[in-house]
Amino acid sequence: MSLRNKKIVVTGGSRGLGLGLVEALVEQGASVTVVARGVEALDAVGARLGVATIRADVAEEGAAYRILSEVRPDVVVLNAGATPRMGRLDQLSWEDFSIAWETDVKAGLYWLQAALNLPLKPGSRVLVGSSGAAVTGSQLSGGYGGAKRMLWFMAKYANGVSQEKKLGIRFQAIVPRQMILGTGTGDAAAGAYSGSMGITPEQFVTRFGAPMPPRTFGDRVVSVLEDPQYAEGIVFGLNGDAGVTVMEGAAA
Repeated sequence: MSLRNKKIVVTGGSRGLGLGLVEALVEQGASVTVVARGVEALDAVGARLGVATIRADVAEEGAAYRILSEVRPDVVVLNAGATPRMGRLDQLSWEDFSIAWETDVKAGLYWLQAALNLPLKPGSRVLVGSSGAAVTGSQLSGGYGGAKRMLWFMAKYANGVSQEKKLGIRFQAIVPRQMILGTGTGDAAAGAYSGSMGITPEQFVTRFGAPMPPRTFGDRVVSVLEDPQYAEGIVFGLNGDAGVTVMEGAAA
């Protein structure tokens, strides 16, 4: 899939990993719409990169239907998510523990439902942001790992609905396999784990191998969208060393 002139919506695209992805998409000639809550960050990315911007809470039930109906994108990237409260299991309230469920998973449900029920046009792709915590867990971030695994499952469920309704929409999960400094969640997690070990966040993240800063992450996602070998896969792992790996291929 060539991304030139493709309409692409990126939620949470005004900072962190989402911003790195928006930069990479703009370089490929895509027509990008960034959805986020922060006015200043939206204004800044709009002015610098010339992208369209929409201020919205992605976990608000009507936002997905409204935005997808207006933009009619070829690709949707669900990147927005809350930074989890960090702490041991015995230290977290339910409100702290469930932040990612009340934001990331709720938003994922609304946006996947909108893509299926509008529906998006045949050939559209929806990338769902997950996390390496969905694979290994994350004992200092409460329900975060479980929430990110649920989003992984939801992408697979959505593919089943698309096939049953013959919509021709493909849903794929993106799984960064390392903590990334310069992002809200990555900084919070690396700070918590490194603090418990008595080392710096920079020392802690070296255990993941080569770094994958936001722009490199963006280039990896562009590869998933453009390279034909990734057109049929369902779950892709991204990291600094191996690049893109297929974690789950298409069902037989």
